[in-house]
Amino acid sequence: MSNGSSATLSHAIRSVLSRGTAGDVITDKNVLCCLRTAAQTSSVMDQCVNVERELEKVLQKFSSYGQHCDRTLEELIEYTSGLKHEIIQTGDHELELSGTLSLVLSQCCKRIKDTVQKLASDHKDIHSSVSRVGKAIDKNLDSDISSVGIEGCWQSESQRILSEVLVEHFFRQGMLDVAEELCQEAGLCIDPSQKEPFVELNRILEALKLRDLRPALEWAVDNREMLMAQNSSLEFKLHRLYFISLLMGGTVNQKEALQYAKNFQPFAVNHQKDIQVLMGSLVYLRQGIENSPYVHLLDSNQWADICDIFTRDACSLLGLSVDSPLSVSFSAGCVALPALINIKAVIEQRQCTGVWNQKDELPIEVDLGKKCWYHSVFACPILRQQTTDSNPPMKLVCGHIISRDALNKMINGSKLKCPYCPMEQVPGDAKQIYF
Repeated sequence: MSNGSSATLSHAIRSVLSRGTAGDVITDKNVLCCLRTAAQTSSVMDQCVNVERELEKVLQKFSSYGQHCDRTLEELIEYTSGLKHEIIQTGDHELELSGTLSLVLSQCCKRIKDTVQKLASDHKDIHSSVSRVGKAIDKNLDSDISSVGIEGCWQSESQRILSEVLVEHFFRQGMLDVAEELCQEAGLCIDPSQKEPFVELNRILEALKLRDLRPALEWAVDNREMLMAQNSSLEFKLHRLYFISLLMGGTVNQKEALQYAKNFQPFAVNHQKDIQVLMGSLVYLRQGIENSPYVHLLDSNQWADICDIFTRDACSLLGLSVDSPLSVSFSAGCVALPALINIKAVIEQRQCTGVWNQKDELPIEVDLGKKCWYHSVFACPILRQQTTDSNPPMKLVCGHIISRDALNKMINGSKLKCPYCPMEQVPGDAKQIYF
């Protein structure tokens, strides 16, 4: 059980006990519901741990089987190679094999056969372990999630939008053939201009993964003005990585490195210290950067970092989010699903009809974590409600912000008095603001 689940369960138990002694009859349904929900949450965590435990067993078996298989085959190859060498040294191959040699070969064949049978038997045991993982999933996790779905949510328009999201996701992943096949099957007409940026981005990313900086550098130079307008450090870091690759060549590349250092000139103001470090490393070319105080320049993690930086900045220039909307939605659904299943069960037990389907919002708040915070949400300090498109935030002349509903309720004749300062103003002077 996680610490969060334990804390929730403990809080619910304390709430129940604080309402009466051990002999009292507990009748508070809200507290019992809280207790039941907390218990279900802890149960879900335990179920996930059970599945994870079975999965770890399988992974461990796969690892040990692979090592055992490699070791056994190497011993078998060494044994048969030695036997072959002995046969070659016996001399005339046209003569019939002696009885001793025939016996040795028979034993060799038997050993090979026994080894293969043993490896096959061990492999079957792994298959049984894999099947146990599936059984553990079926036993511990609820496979039927249809209860939290809303009927009729996937109409023709929604289906089209979902198909477009899938196509964009495949474009992002570089799976162009799959995306085009889906377009044909779903009857979508995708403009080639929508596909071309993803083709270029994936080409550059593939080159970066192979530690080829030239395509990324060409792209960064072509888009320098827009990157600098966003205060991007992408081009400098690409030049820095290329310079470091020259340093790794030792004194042979010293002249070329000095010549390439001219590319740092446009970035001297914002990256002065980094450039000084790179220039200082030239002193240690003779003994090798790996044996110098500048060994941190050779950190391999910076290649993964440059891929992330390129993806972020390129998506920003294209007006796209860094992560695929499909992957973000899927991750959010995985986080929200257990809570939705629990609240759906509670609603059905209490026979609260209409709570689930009559509104365009969930009956409970689901915390998806800070990674899913994409914009600010303003809550009216007067009505203590989050603003919506129909009830937007309004900025008063004095600078204080309230919701439109609160503003309308506080109008007195043709005047409005700010609830936070004594300033009186005309309601029509309030302006809608956007977060």
